[in-house]
Amino acid sequence: MPQHIVHPIPPFYDETSKILVLGSFPSVKSRESGFFYGHPQNRFWKVMAALFSEELPKTVPEKAAFLKKHHIAAWDSIFSCDIEGSSDSSITNVVPSDLSEIFRTADIRAVFTNGKKSHEVYARYCLPDTGRPDICLPSTSPANAAWSTERLLKAWSVIKEYL
Repeated sequence: MPQHIVHPIPPFYDETSKILVLGSFPSVKSRESGFFYGHPQNRFWKVMAALFSEELPKTVPEKAAFLKKHHIAAWDSIFSCDIEGSSDSSITNVVPSDLSEIFRTADIRAVFTNGKKSHEVYARYCLPDTGRPDICLPSTSPANAAWSTERLLKAWSVIKEYL
């Protein structure tokens, strides 16, 4: 049964952020951990660590330090919604995130959406306000089993062009 949830994790960014990575909405595990991509099967952190030739960040402070070091802002395109578990396909009654404070604070060079749901929400609700088209990347979610970690790494390497 879907439940209405307001995003429990604040956006992560500062004045040095150069790119913005937007997921759709935090998974149950991410909501429990209080930070982005908290499910151990999600490949976001594995891809990021490989992309920058660094050790895999494990704790929330390590993940935050990693994002800051590499000038990556992170949040989600959905601020609140009705959702069942962690399933993007169950999402209804979307309220988009207000990204204006991130854009006012940081010189964001590119917006990357992590998966189709984030892209759809961003294109429909956020793009009219930001005027900044996103680059849709394949989802790092374990539900996107068609993409190996190696294929994800190759696709996600485009972010380095904007840093």
